[in-house]
Amino acid sequence: MPSQINAEIIAIGTEILLGEITDTNSVFIARVLRNIGINLYYMTSVGDNEERIADAIRIAMSRANVVITCGGLGPTIDDMTRQGVAKATHRELVFHQGLLDVIAERFASFRAQMTENNKRQAYLPANSTLIENPVGTAPSFIVEHESKVVISLPGVPREMKYLLNEQVVPYLREHFQLGGLIIKARVLRTAGIGESLLDSQIGAKLLEMNNPTIGLAAHAGQVDIRITAKAESETDADLMIAEVEQQVRERVDQFIFGTDEDRIEQVLAKMLAKNQSKLLLIEAGVETSIMGKLERVPETMGYLAPSQVYTHPLALATTLNLDPQMPIRELAESAARKAIAEGITSAIVVVSYPEMNEQHDDRESGTAIAVTTGSKLRSRVYGFGGQGEVASEWSSLWSMSTLWQMLKEEA
Repeated sequence: MPSQINAEIIAIGTEILLGEITDTNSVFIARVLRNIGINLYYMTSVGDNEERIADAIRIAMSRANVVITCGGLGPTIDDMTRQGVAKATHRELVFHQGLLDVIAERFASFRAQMTENNKRQAYLPANSTLIENPVGTAPSFIVEHESKVVISLPGVPREMKYLLNEQVVPYLREHFQLGGLIIKARVLRTAGIGESLLDSQIGAKLLEMNNPTIGLAAHAGQVDIRITAKAESETDADLMIAEVEQQVRERVDQFIFGTDEDRIEQVLAKMLAKNQSKLLLIEAGVETSIMGKLERVPETMGYLAPSQVYTHPLALATTLNLDPQMPIRELAESAARKAIAEGITSAIVVVSYPEMNEQHDDRESGTAIAVTTGSKLRSRVYGFGGQGEVASEWSSLWSMSTLWQMLKEEA
């Protein structure tokens, strides 16, 4: 038995590749694998094509002990997972009358009519192990091929989750003698520092550890530090994580605003209340999610001034009696300074050209953000314009993260 068990997830469905649905199944499977101590190094998406599915499985088996496919087990002609697994593992598809009878009974219990094409679901790769599906009609199965295991689960999330937890996890524990080995993770959320500088300050000694491991993930204005430990018990894993977390905090604690499920709007709201700081949001040519996020946090009650919304940067410039030809960054900074001069303690100004789209050249200034509190002001520009979700989300995250950092410096 290998000392480490590695897995790969293959999400099957052309609709995933076309961007018509989001693959949430792989995320769920990944978390379950993590919790039972199985390493996940690859996630693959492949369309409904027998040869490409088979190729993806062959590649996965060459680098993983466990391959979990998800989707493609339905009754239609484009449900090709059974054929792909059979081809990749050099075996035939075998019809099981007893399985078809179970499917028919399931349809009867749902008071639904089984059609002729449902017979396809009664074919399984030869010598595979059936995973009975009491919550749906798509039979799942396990194929043990040489030293590798291929597990095929349905794409319907409710069915997949049930079968994974109730049947697949016990099988994996027994087959690979996993015992109580678990993997736990803790996320430290930072703001006000870039990924490269954060990497440098944490240092190679910590970042190159094997267990626990430390990984960085950058977002707009934020970088997550993920500490992951593998141990035989939750207590041991927690102790390992706590030791490394303390070392990380000794290096970069001033940038850490929360952990795990904490969100920047939550900690910003608490900081506004702590500093008795009233926030004004000014938007021109773009609709951010800042106010919507903050208004859902109870701590902001009494610390949010009515927003000022303008359809275009020109409208904001006209209102403030400023030169409409001035650079967009200067416009945002001028609006922020004016808000402070009028008695507002903190302001976020987001100015964007709505006629510019998300694909605009990054060398051009399509969106400008200015954040100010007291005598401090910070600003930046993005190349994208106000159309679409990019301007809204990136502007919101960067501005809230920056204001939190500035308020923290004042405290």
